[in-house]
Order: sequence, then structure tokens, then C-alpha cells
Amino acid sequence: MSQSLAAAVDTAAGQVAELVLTGDLVRPARLTVPDLLAWPQHEADVSFECATSGIQHHRFTGPLLHDVLSAAGPVFDPRRRKDRLRFLIAVSGSDGHHALLSWAEIDPHFGRAPVLLAVGIDDTSLDHAGPQLVLPQDRCGARHISGINAIRVDGGYTSWA
Repeated sequence: MSQSLAAAVDTAAGQVAELVLTGDLVRPARLTVPDLLAWPQHEADVSFECATSGIQHHRFTGPLLHDVLSAAGPVFDPRRRKDRLRFLIAVSGSDGHHALLSWAEIDPHFGRAPVLLAVGIDDTSLDHAGPQLVLPQDRCGARHISGINAIRVDGGYTSWA
């Protein structure tokens, strides 16, 4: 296990980490790993190249990011299928890392990427460390975010002038 993943697993014993969903959502929320267990769970065996510790192999379990964000009610116009293409998803972790995804990347009608909000890694619960962003399709682990503490959905890109 890489140092950052190991550190995330060992963080703050006794304290449950919280993830805040904000932005252009009908139902912004505060979620914990136990809350995320309410969604259907998916497993992904992931191999990625870590810049500091080489190739990593892990099994992650958790809900799809798309499922969780859809439940929060993104405010795109459902009658206009392409309206969701202007939405971006900014993910921040307690480890200081950030990643940006597009809604189209995770939407089943477009990219259909199986991005997870992992609640477990290698049979270890992430209750105290917080969920992890896992992009099984990425060869490099750079968009893997440990200890997610905020996700912002932003549909403010209405003009491209």
C-alpha cells in the first residue's frame, strides 16, 4: 500500500470523516462512509502507476459517483440532454489533492466511466479516513483522491464566448 493510502486508512481513529456535497444541487448534503453504504456497492480491482511508489494494486468498494451526485439533484435541465455537458465536478481531499471531472465523463448516456466513491480499500473500511475517489480507467493514479472532504458540482459554464 502506498504511503498516502496507508496514511488515509490510519487517520483520526474514533472520528468519522464527513464529505460535503455543494454547488448546483437541489439537495446539497453532508455524507459519511456509513451514509455511502446506502447506495449499491460496486467493486473495482485497480492497478495504477504511482509516481512515488510504482505500480499499485488495490480492490476498492463503494457507490458510483454518478449515483451519489444524481441523488443530490444536479440542476441541469432534464428536458435538454446536452445541458449536463456544461457541468464540472471538483473533488477535494483532506490530503490536499484536487481533481476535476466532467459530468459527461460519469454520465451513463455519455462516457459512462465507473468512478467510485470508495468506502473500502483491500477489505479495510474508510469510515475514519473518508471516502476515496477511484477512477479505475486511469492508468496513472494522479486523480485518485484520498479522504474526500468536498465535492462541488458546477454548471456555471453557460457562455463560451
